[in-house]
Amino acid sequence: MVRGFRVCLPSFKHQNLPENTEDRVDVQISRTPDEKSRRDYRFWAIIIALCIVSLLSAAENTVVVTSLPTIVKKLNVGQDYVWISNVFFLTSAAVQPLCGQLSNLFGRRHLALSIVAIYILGSGICGGASNPAMLIAGRAVQGAGSGGINMIIDVIISDLVPLRQRGNFIAIILAVYGIGTTLGPFIGGIIVENTSWRWVFYINLPIGAAAFILLFLFLRVNWDRSATAYDKIRRLDYIGNGILIASTVSILIALTWADAVYPWGSWHILVPLLVGVGGMMLFVAFEGLPFVAEPVMPLRLFNNRTAVIVFTATFLNSLQNYWAFFFIPLYFQAVRLASPAESGVDLLVFSLVGVPGAAIALLVLSKWGRYKILHIVGSGLFALGIGLFSIVDQNTSTAAWVWMNIAAALGTSMLMNTLLPAFQASVEEADQAAATASWAFIRSFGNIWGVAISAAIFNTFAAKYAPSIDDLRVRELLTSGNAYSSATKVFVESFEEPVQQQIRMVFTLALHKVFLIGVPFIGVIFVLTLFEKEVGLRTELKTEFGLEERETGR
Repeated sequence: MVRGFRVCLPSFKHQNLPENTEDRVDVQISRTPDEKSRRDYRFWAIIIALCIVSLLSAAENTVVVTSLPTIVKKLNVGQDYVWISNVFFLTSAAVQPLCGQLSNLFGRRHLALSIVAIYILGSGICGGASNPAMLIAGRAVQGAGSGGINMIIDVIISDLVPLRQRGNFIAIILAVYGIGTTLGPFIGGIIVENTSWRWVFYINLPIGAAAFILLFLFLRVNWDRSATAYDKIRRLDYIGNGILIASTVSILIALTWADAVYPWGSWHILVPLLVGVGGMMLFVAFEGLPFVAEPVMPLRLFNNRTAVIVFTATFLNSLQNYWAFFFIPLYFQAVRLASPAESGVDLLVFSLVGVPGAAIALLVLSKWGRYKILHIVGSGLFALGIGLFSIVDQNTSTAAWVWMNIAAALGTSMLMNTLLPAFQASVEEADQAAATASWAFIRSFGNIWGVAISAAIFNTFAAKYAPSIDDLRVRELLTSGNAYSSATKVFVESFEEPVQQQIRMVFTLALHKVFLIGVPFIGVIFVLTLFEKEVGLRTELKTEFGLEERETGR
């Protein structure tokens, strides 16, 4: 989802957080005439540009997800199918802290144009892929662009709008994002059924071009031009970024191979997993060293309870969000035998409820400035929806799974889209870009775990239940780590009864485990949010990255 955040000053230098940050009173401060005057056509043109940019994220979240089983089959990806999603999340997560520093050093405009161009390039590579390796490489490039896109939208909105008012403008962007997510599943299904799967990626090219042109024309914001490019490059936290990226890659390798290539107890899994976790611990220790002048993820961001709770809840919600989002379509296609297009229509409920629900939650947040109750209600609804999905089967009524989708979609959208303002409220203005990038990283990092763990659970239990199938070929296929790539209507209907019914039952039972095991993760979020403190949302805007003055001639 698209989310809003605040900006920081040009330097990441330490500014002590007031001891009473969590108890700060939300004082109403009126906008000055100068701030009002800034909301001219340039302001609204930037908002429109960000709306178009958000469509790129919407296309990724819905079009590709719905079409993924078909793409896997067409390119004969086999056991490497998990990399199509995970390498996207890997590069998306890895670049976000770095993008936070780059946006401060070189300005929002240059970074925004660069990441949109990178996303377009990655989409072109994916669309033209002739083999799995090329597709995965394209997804890596595409992910790097997507990670920057999600972060820069938050940062730019933060440059223009105070935190307390931000929900109103993010709601506008969410409305456009909602159009993309609503039409995405249906478009994705139509594409793979009537044209070529390649257009799942090529569709990003015109959207990306429109976003690039609008940003080029209207995104004229201030940035620090006093230092040379060489001096700015020297200020980057190369060691911190290197440790973080290497650790993320190591963990991803372990999660991707687990159960699909090697068993969890194999040294092939344990070694990279332990190295990655150890690297994360090293990263935290390094960021706290006194000689690191401008850490990519300053530890002072986490010196209060609310920040730690929100950071943890973001990781768990992201994990469970993609956990659900990748396997609800499998229920429609492998159990209910819906076509990709029909599955896309079935997923419309998720978008039609989730996006408006998120927008309403943001408007409520702007109106009353209270996020704790939204987090409690959101996590409760999300747990209810996912828990109910653990009992669905091929005979579940349409009304039943629609209400399950409504609960899950409304819950996760309310939660995710109000976590970032809560995290931002607990840190100082000077740390807003670093906070945005750090929060975006943990969100994407959660996606990696969500897809990998849920896929491993599905494959594991599909293999466990596969012996009940009479056909030897099917048993061998489902016990070799290929259950996910086989979970399509075409695969199931390629067999005669009673084998067809047996396959559907195996997929049903495996999906039950996937959803049931996911519920405790959301339960942890619910418990954590009970201990949050309400931190007042600032109503004043203090930034050096706002709109350029008209006198500059821009």
